[in-house]
Amino acid sequence: MKYLTLPNDKPRILAFYLAMEEFAARYLNEEEIFFTWVVSPTVICGRNQLIENEVNLQYCRDKGVAVFRRKSGGGAVYADNDNIMFSYITHSDNVTTTYSRYTQAVVTMLRALGLNASDNSRNDILVDGLKVSGNAFYHLPGRSIVHGTMLFDADLDHIASALTPSRAKLESKGIKSVSSRVTMLHKYLPQMTVESFREHVARTMTDGEIRLTEADVAQIEAIMQTYLDPDFLWGKNPQATFRKAVRIEGVGEMSLAVELRRSVIANIYLTGDFFLLGDLDGEIIARLRGLPPERSALEQALAPVDVSLIIKNLTNDQLINLFITD
Repeated sequence: MKYLTLPNDKPRILAFYLAMEEFAARYLNEEEIFFTWVVSPTVICGRNQLIENEVNLQYCRDKGVAVFRRKSGGGAVYADNDNIMFSYITHSDNVTTTYSRYTQAVVTMLRALGLNASDNSRNDILVDGLKVSGNAFYHLPGRSIVHGTMLFDADLDHIASALTPSRAKLESKGIKSVSSRVTMLHKYLPQMTVESFREHVARTMTDGEIRLTEADVAQIEAIMQTYLDPDFLWGKNPQATFRKAVRIEGVGEMSLAVELRRSVIANIYLTGDFFLLGDLDGEIIARLRGLPPERSALEQALAPVDVSLIIKNLTNDQLINLFITD
């Protein structure tokens, strides 16, 4: 695995590093690429979340916390200068294999520091059973990206105040606060700084370096504009004929808004913190447009698709049930 570096260390916004992942996936022909990065206080929302539901926007404005959206699924997370972000890019198309290879490499790196590290069945990495890292997956043709947090010494007050997880999510996990389920690496590694930890990560997980050029940076900055597009960041407020919101065990929160025209589906807006594995628009939503919201029609349209390969752990029947209003 090669470590990706920039030609200079000047501060950059979070959207730049998301674009840097895309650049590496699209243009660098290396089997495995990895890099770490830090940003000033920022909230990053999953691709399918409604920002207004997940972020305390007034708090973020008051405290100077930036807000961005990524192209992977999952829930909103907070990052700051003491919260290290990891990015992993590989040729593998297999989600399970990609995650396993990445999480095991991170767990091995943490164990080399004497930590009781493990991964769970979803997308988290734990130390002593408490979360230190949450990760999300993003797929491009022939390439996969895994990216996530690594809580080193982040400001828990900011995390708790900037994010607004729903009461249903908290109750489903039997927890009362953000701080009750996470821990900080600095608690276990008081002798290390953020930078010395990043050096350990690079030394342990990679065996060489790829250094980007200024020309590469210019291409990354062009890709970054897609993340800064207001339509991408804020989404569109759907004009829905009906809505339904549920929490499905093992899947996450799902909120469906459907616009009907002449009694058939014109538009579908599916949001939430579910774990996206494939092409939601192309493989699911496109198949359902133009159909009546009736079980038999939806079942027939989705028969060629295994929905669980697009949205993790969601069955075809569970998806169809979202559309049934009676």
